[in-house]
Amino acid sequence: MATCDGSEARAALERSVLRRVPPLLTDLYQFTMAYAYWRAGRHNEPAVFELFFRDNPFGGGFSLFAGLSDCLLFLQNFAFSDDDVEYLRSVLPAGTDAAFFSYLKELDCSAVSVSAVPEGSVVFARVPLLEVCGPLAVVQLLETSLLCLVNYASLVCSNAARFRLAAGPRRRLMEMGLRRAQGPDGGLTASRYTYIGGFDLTSNALAGRLFGIPVAGTMAHSYVTSFSSLEEVWPQTLVPCGGGGPIDFICLVKGWLGRVCQLLGSKTSLVREGELAAFLSYAIAYPQNFLPVIDSYSVSWFSVPQFESLIIVGTNSISEQSLAELNKKENEIDVVGVGTHLVTCTRQPSLGCVYKLIEVRGRPRMKMSEDPEKSTLPGRKSVYRLLDTDGRPQMDLICLSEEAAPKAGVSLTCFPLGLTKTLQTVTPAQVTSLRLDVFTCGQITFPLKSASESRERAQISLQTLHPHHKRLQEPHDYTVALSEQLHSLVSDITKGNSKGSNFLLSN
Repeated sequence: MATCDGSEARAALERSVLRRVPPLLTDLYQFTMAYAYWRAGRHNEPAVFELFFRDNPFGGGFSLFAGLSDCLLFLQNFAFSDDDVEYLRSVLPAGTDAAFFSYLKELDCSAVSVSAVPEGSVVFARVPLLEVCGPLAVVQLLETSLLCLVNYASLVCSNAARFRLAAGPRRRLMEMGLRRAQGPDGGLTASRYTYIGGFDLTSNALAGRLFGIPVAGTMAHSYVTSFSSLEEVWPQTLVPCGGGGPIDFICLVKGWLGRVCQLLGSKTSLVREGELAAFLSYAIAYPQNFLPVIDSYSVSWFSVPQFESLIIVGTNSISEQSLAELNKKENEIDVVGVGTHLVTCTRQPSLGCVYKLIEVRGRPRMKMSEDPEKSTLPGRKSVYRLLDTDGRPQMDLICLSEEAAPKAGVSLTCFPLGLTKTLQTVTPAQVTSLRLDVFTCGQITFPLKSASESRERAQISLQTLHPHHKRLQEPHDYTVALSEQLHSLVSDITKGNSKGSNFLLSN
């Protein structure tokens, strides 16, 4: 299989992102807000947004963060063409100041900086995955595109991780959902991020080329049904691997067919000639890579000792539940192909990531809501993962950025989210900073990871997670907590007692 590598792979990925995610791939209201900011002279005010999700997907105890590489390439290449600007001129109100369009023509992300959780990391609800800093109008324009790049990628990657857990470590998993995906981009995105989530193979040839994912495939039923007799098999000879002259393959197979039928207690008269012809023709085309589709036929011969060396691939509208049930039964299936339920995420259609303003001109901002789950956390933050003595994550701690980092072996007090007035004390055995600076003043400052590198991170990250957080059913809740200082700021703003009472109200 030919794959891209090095600079060639980077260039192919960048072209793919540019084609799929131009700056116009956003909501129109982003431009109307940008114009209003510009009109008010506020467009260059320093602002900070953060991206997070509110609930772990699929009723599970974790998620995997994905889509970061696409986000970084999108930011690095963010610019409006003359045609883009002319289109915007045609759809924005006629009274829009012409100077605004000149402003758009000069716009880029050279003043934008981003910190992020590394792609492939295990993450949890309410933990900020991205923090985006820059001029107010610019970082506002980035909202929809960044959400589009992260939401589905993280959802389908997490779905793949659950399928991997359901399958267990022995069985290989093949993603084959392109024909059922939500459009070409959905199919390509699914192939990349299901691989990161733990799948081993894809049927998607373009994903193999762009991302270096191993590809595999067999025949369709149409190939089988296209044959009606052995006379259609051509050529009818094969040359042995060990050398020698051509052998009449049809005669050879007929001889072995009689022996196999005798072994199975079956009759050669029950064999359909057209189906046999299809398999022989395919075997002649691929004498060392023969992989037929046999799911319409009896498979009782799987238990025959002479066939123990065969690799068996199974697929039939596989879901997470059916895969888990398969593991409870004795069988010899080596590879499972999964399509619809994997790429369409039938159990949950969206991760629900949001992108919220947390600071303007150095002052914290907070969205207030009657639903506490929809309120946001104000101010720029640092996020730390606290590990126990076994090296397993025990808590994610969200602090204000100016706070000192927690230290290993030193007890701290915090407020777990969801338990508003409950103060908890914890002593971490290890502390790691969860987010890294990945984009600074318009440049990518963190090495872009290949799909295989992100896949490795994801699998290592999952291995460190405690088994009770990885349960597919009724997992234990993972603790995400606020530092005392951040909790105090939230309380002050909620009560209207922060300096200047500067916070944003929302329905």
